Amino acid sequence: MSGRDGSKTGTVFLVGAGPGDPRLLTLRGLELLRRADTVVFDALVDRALLEHCPPGVRLFVAGQRDDPHVLAQDAINRLIIEEARAGRTVVRLKGGDPFVFGRGGEEAEVLAAAGIPYEIVPGVSAGTAVPACAGIPTTHRGYTSELVFLTGQQCGSKPTPVNWSLYGPSTATLVIFMGVASLAEVANALLAHGRPPSCPAAVIENGTTPSQRTITAPLSRIAAVAATAGILPPALVVVGEVVGLRDRLKWFREG
Repeated sequence: MSGRDGSKTGTVFLVGAGPGDPRLLTLRGLELLRRADTVVFDALVDRALLEHCPPGVRLFVAGQRDDPHVLAQDAINRLIIEEARAGRTVVRLKGGDPFVFGRGGEEAEVLAAAGIPYEIVPGVSAGTAVPACAGIPTTHRGYTSELVFLTGQQCGSKPTPVNWSLYGPSTATLVIFMGVASLAEVANALLAHGRPPSCPAAVIENGTTPSQRTITAPLSRIAAVAATAGILPPALVVVGEVVGLRDRLKWFREG
């Protein structure tokens, strides 16, 4: 394809890598990895996926979990634009689904503004896959027909903070991304707005992988139980009556 100046421009593919288990990559994602010239991947992406890339592929790590000096979003944006303008096929490989707390929308905006051709390749979202592997259905006719994805990051101090008053009195299943550090604050906010202290909650660490670990407790105690268990990111928090089904439905062998 051609850029706005008439020069040959590559395409950027914003690809969801899935929730952790590399086998949950989509066929479209696999196809693109096999013909990529450049892959820019997140720290949470399983390195086994890179084995599908062709020889000579240019690999760039967008961030490391154990390094506070991660590649800033502006730097990632510049990198994928530069690689595309050099005529390369660029796969921006992101954990889960790129449009579910993956900043895929931000990157797509930047690419559109720069006149770079791009494609969104949805992935299996951790928001549904991780609870499923813990034996927790996010919806169930006997419990709730509502499902809400939320972020617990910087709870209460964001420019547009989560309105927890909407979800305290609700019976919706809440799936909370990036919620480990603020778990006590999130639980207290929900309790203050009407969620029963006995409401079942779960925290699932390293979901869908061989190191998956799930802990459950009533909402009033979930933060303390998670802290005692030493739960660390990446982990997903689930709040709702459906969590009570785990004892009957757990099927995934955890370490």
